[in-house]
Amino acid sequence: MEEIAKSIATHLSLLVEILGATIIGIALIQFVIGYVPTLLHKKQYISNSLLRVRFGSSLTLSLELLLAADILQTAVAPTWEDIGKLAAIAAIRTTLNYFLEKELREIEKRVEPTLGTTPVVR
Repeated sequence: MEEIAKSIATHLSLLVEILGATIIGIALIQFVIGYVPTLLHKKQYISNSLLRVRFGSSLTLSLELLLAADILQTAVAPTWEDIGKLAAIAAIRTTLNYFLEKELREIEKRVEPTLGTTPVVR
């Protein structure tokens, strides 16, 4: 029974990792495609800030998925070494996620008033 659980967790973890990597890849393509026109745009700062917010939001989502994949890998019969690695990875990703979210909120506050829109409530 443990082998079945381990197999399911491993395959699910791989699927979640692929999903996280796919989100990063799609976000990168969107960023590059969106960035090229901003080079000719007069309000380049605003356009670049919007691109950063969209790209950063995608990175935040993918970081959450990659952390979930790591948790799944460690879920079945972990060793203390596995738990230690997971704790380090979780701490690093959580810290990155926190500062990324903080920066995204700052950018949204600066950009939205210049666009004449109302702030997004979270």
